Amino acid sequence: MFRRASFMLKKLSVAGLCATAINASAQDYLPILQYHHVSDNAPFSTSVTPAQFTEHMDYLRDANFQVLPLAQALADIRAGKPLPDKAVAITFDDAYRNIYEQGFPILKERGFPFTVFINTGPVEQGNKSFLTWDQMREMQRFGGEFANHTVGHPYLLRLEQGETVEAWWSRITHEIEQVETALTTQLGESPKMLAYPYGESDAQIQEYVTDRGIIGFGQQSGVVYQGSDFANLPRFPAAGHYAKLATLKTKLNAKPMPLIDTQVGGLYAGQEPVSMTMQFDKTGYRFKELACYVSGQNQAELIWLDELTVKVVAERPFRAGRSRINCTMPDKTGRHYYWFSNVWIKPKGDEGYVSEKNEKF
Repeated sequence: MFRRASFMLKKLSVAGLCATAINASAQDYLPILQYHHVSDNAPFSTSVTPAQFTEHMDYLRDANFQVLPLAQALADIRAGKPLPDKAVAITFDDAYRNIYEQGFPILKERGFPFTVFINTGPVEQGNKSFLTWDQMREMQRFGGEFANHTVGHPYLLRLEQGETVEAWWSRITHEIEQVETALTTQLGESPKMLAYPYGESDAQIQEYVTDRGIIGFGQQSGVVYQGSDFANLPRFPAAGHYAKLATLKTKLNAKPMPLIDTQVGGLYAGQEPVSMTMQFDKTGYRFKELACYVSGQNQAELIWLDELTVKVVAERPFRAGRSRINCTMPDKTGRHYYWFSNVWIKPKGDEGYVSEKNEKF
């Protein structure tokens, strides 16, 4: 209890600020930022430099964003409790040591809470590129929260060579449960949150985590609100090509797309261009400015089926791997963008993915 006192004072201070903010203005949605490395010497696609991370955190502070502990913010959203205006949460994947060495001091100085999704395999092996349990305990005292990213960071939907579907299921559920046990044993608690490695999951995995009271996160972009699928929540990547401050500002000001139904045609993409339909809750939006962007392609074609329903059609079939369609639309003020994203997987022939019917491709 004593070791956590310094951060608890900061949390109480932030809570007071949040209460004031809620009285003045409140929101019912949460953008979540996703980072991996904070380093000058890590892969570009998943990295921000310490200078970039400082710039991001300075902007959050100077623009009066309210950085919230993720687990509590999600609990409030589910319960219908308002969040402070300009609420945001910060997350990291993979438990790299540079998060502690380069990112943590920046967060600590500003009193920002954060969540790290850890894969415990390299931690238990003493891999020097990853956090230690002692480092995590130190970070806990200053707002760090540690959650599940599986033991070994596997592709959860791929069968290993010669593996049966039954053996696959046993293996991946063990990957999840072992981390839940380690978090409780080593850190005293698990926040019951899981970031799927590579953002990949299916209906069976999502049902499994939901039944265990775990919140799941994919790698599609978007904003969390009460109507979100809490077995597959979105986050905004903030590293690599997405680390520019102008891009970050747009995401921080995003809102959930006002939809009452979506049909995406399943998890896996085939040999034809994918399509999805979106049904809006009412008229009066800036529909003429709705745009849907497709991974590696031109903008998708928009076919309006009625005044509230639009069909979004990709120009051509996806390449093998994970591909996205991101749809955005400005709100009436022009200061915010509504946002919706979906991810499809197109397996290569030799990757051994498990299909939606739990049969090998």
